[in-house]
Amino acid sequence: MPDISAYPNVFNTALVVIESKGFSVRFDKSKEGWYAKKDEWEFLADDPIQLLGLVSIYEFHSPQEKKEYWWKIDEPDLLSKLDPEIK
Repeated sequence: MPDISAYPNVFNTALVVIESKGFSVRFDKSKEGWYAKKDEWEFLADDPIQLLGLVSIYEFHSPQEKKEYWWKIDEPDLLSKLDPEIK
């Protein structure tokens, strides 16, 4: 059994972690979207766990400027290796 899984009882923890990283967080009920913002960077996700994942990608790359696909990593292609049917 996993020690933690993506479930709504983890949402608050994810939001606290995001805020501890200096992001502001908000929920737009009309769009059912979760947002995190820091400086000029804003991220949108379906739930707080996904939002934390996007924030982690941002932190991993530490982009200095906005450009198309700044977040993308193509190699190694782990997605195809782990599930060849995806794509």
